[in-house]
Amino acid sequence: MLKFGGTSVASAENIEKSCAIALHALAGGPVVMVVSALGGTTDALIGAGRAAASGDSRYREALAQLQQRHLAAAQALLPPAGQPDVTATLTQGFSELTQLCDGVFALGELSARTLDRLMSYGELLSSQLVCAVIGGKTPAAWADARQLIRTNSCFGKAEVDPAATRQLVQAFGQKHAHALWVVPGFIGADAEGTTTTLGRGGSDYTAALLAAALDADKLEIWTDVSGMMTADPRLVARARPIAGISYQEAMELSYFGAKVLYPPTIQPVMERGIPLWIKNTFAPADYGTLVEVDPPHSPDVVRGLSSIGQLALLNLEGSGMVGIPGFSKRLFEALARKRINVVLITQSSSEYSICVGVAAADVPAARAVVDAEFAPEIGAGRIAPLRPELGLAIVALVGENMKNHPGISGRLFGALGQNGVNIRAIAQGSSERNISTVIRSEDVPKAINVLHEAFFEPAYKQVNLYVLGPGNVGGKLLAQLAQQQAHLQQQLGLQVRVVAIANRRHCVVDENGLDLATWPAALAAAGPCTLDEFTQLILSRNLRNSILVDVTANPAAADHYAALLEKSVAVVACNKVAASSAYANYARLKGLAQDFNTRFLFETNVGAGLPIIGTLGDLTRSGDVVRRLEAVLSGTLNFVFNNYDGSRPFAEVVRQAQAEGYTEPDPRLDLSGTDVARKILILAREAGHPLEMSDVQIESFLPASCLEGDVEAFYEQLAVHEAHFRALYDAATAAGKRLKFVARYADGTAAVGLQAVLPSHDVYELRGKDNIVLFYTDRYSEQPLVIKGAGAGAEVTAAGVFADIIRAARL
Repeated sequence: MLKFGGTSVASAENIEKSCAIALHALAGGPVVMVVSALGGTTDALIGAGRAAASGDSRYREALAQLQQRHLAAAQALLPPAGQPDVTATLTQGFSELTQLCDGVFALGELSARTLDRLMSYGELLSSQLVCAVIGGKTPAAWADARQLIRTNSCFGKAEVDPAATRQLVQAFGQKHAHALWVVPGFIGADAEGTTTTLGRGGSDYTAALLAAALDADKLEIWTDVSGMMTADPRLVARARPIAGISYQEAMELSYFGAKVLYPPTIQPVMERGIPLWIKNTFAPADYGTLVEVDPPHSPDVVRGLSSIGQLALLNLEGSGMVGIPGFSKRLFEALARKRINVVLITQSSSEYSICVGVAAADVPAARAVVDAEFAPEIGAGRIAPLRPELGLAIVALVGENMKNHPGISGRLFGALGQNGVNIRAIAQGSSERNISTVIRSEDVPKAINVLHEAFFEPAYKQVNLYVLGPGNVGGKLLAQLAQQQAHLQQQLGLQVRVVAIANRRHCVVDENGLDLATWPAALAAAGPCTLDEFTQLILSRNLRNSILVDVTANPAAADHYAALLEKSVAVVACNKVAASSAYANYARLKGLAQDFNTRFLFETNVGAGLPIIGTLGDLTRSGDVVRRLEAVLSGTLNFVFNNYDGSRPFAEVVRQAQAEGYTEPDPRLDLSGTDVARKILILAREAGHPLEMSDVQIESFLPASCLEGDVEAFYEQLAVHEAHFRALYDAATAAGKRLKFVARYADGTAAVGLQAVLPSHDVYELRGKDNIVLFYTDRYSEQPLVIKGAGAGAEVTAAGVFADIIRAARL
């Protein structure tokens, strides 16, 4: 038993491939070919019918195009001598179609019964064309499915009478002893002989019914993919074929949206134990998927993932339901009266509410019938009117191996939760073969990818970076990422992709990952992008494991962190503005990261790549208490005062520091003490003390005029006041001391300022651009815990940002 889908007969070339497969199968015994309409035909027929019903005369043009397509296929496939009969059959069929649509046009109405008759011509004509083609190579008989498949009169999706169908098929087989039959799929007839259809995708069902009636050795479904996949390959790039699967698993996957197989197909062959093989017409050598009673054992706990979109939840709730029997029965009976299918059911243990999932298109009818059913209770205020929720979808895990296997639900919920995917409802059958979750439709691609990673790709986790500010530090970071990408995937199981890079003028995006060797040219050629647009880009792409990497000093960038954290997008900030902003904002961002199970990391806010904030966190989390902090936190100022000895102007040394990348973009932030004040404030907060910036005393060594005007004016004033700086240096040197800009915290107060320190001081020997932090805690009360090293420079700062990215990625 062979069934060929619409793509397998979409063109003359594809029909040739399908006929070759059937002829090859014929060597093993009699064959029945079930054929779908030529790809796209059914949709075109529906469109023509609706156009006619709406008074649009262009239905004739649509039918003429369909006719020409069928005739062209016949001319390409058949020799001249074999064309007249088929051409006559096709022409007659399209003549009947035109008359049918003319009637619809005249009435202005397209009933379900008429639509079934209209749609049936797709399979009727394609099957006769295929029969003529294969009949030119071997004897073949065309069988009208309307004489074989007996249904009720529910037009649009008729219900089959299996017993009557079996009798009709077997009687036909006894009268027609051909080795090869060609049968149109999708259609049947009721007891009066009126044409019906089995629902979209019903050709699979036709083949299964015929296979069961004939006790076929196997049923092969030939389509355009090599079997069922672990997930929809259009959503998951690394989805892989499933070699073997049970009937029950296949039924669950097909019901929950796997497009390869029409859900009712499984039942007829399962009852007869007939193996079902899903094969690829365009790659016939591929193994495909074998559906059978007892498939080989799979090492995967989950067999596959699937989803159903366009779902709505109907919520019926109220205190009047508690302890009162019959409410569920009345709800389901009301829905059944309107032929509304219930996809999913959940009920609270308190009996206060019951929730069912239905197709979104059924919501208006469902609301009307349910509110009418419970009108007395609604009027009395005992229950609320039906409350529908739209824009939802189901994502399901399916697998026989899930039975009695603890931790599956935990992995499911954990993976979704870490990516900000909210679960609106949950259902699990007693068979433990399916766990279904209801989520927002827009989250489906992310959810499917996250779950596929969790259950089928344990070696890899995809991480998507949005880099804001590819300047000096950002450029070094991108170079480090490019160098380490292969290592991260091989050693840490992290596939790190930079999907967007933005500066003040441009933004370049590639959801598959930017080429980190050519990004500067790509960014220069990209279009403009505001911060609002960049944030919206991150949210709208909704990629799994997303991280914003802010390598700017832009205060406006920090204003967007909250919106991202609320969607479980991690934030790695080189930018100090957020962590040193008002304490309430700092605390809010930290709280959002915790509430939405993501990370807000800013290690490089203090000490560039030094592990200062991380170490402080380790101390406090382990129960230690920080009593006092003393630190040199400005690599810039340390560089400046280590290199200034009066032999060249102070302004020249500062310019050197800026040129070598040790200063902030505006060096006044460093020399004014503001940058160091931010850093000690951040450390105090991380130690658990709710200080504000105004609580930090800044003891400035700069004359006031140096902070007026722009950066060039700043340098001019430094030159003007050279004597001031020389005097500071000379006084310290004369006393055997060195100038260090020191930050201090103790007893709830913080201060920063220039100090002349003696050789006995821990910071005296600090060289170059190094930073040092001394932690005096309950555990390190006499001898402080010291962290020391390079505290400025693009390379080490980028490395610190890189480390934060890895921490966020490995959450």
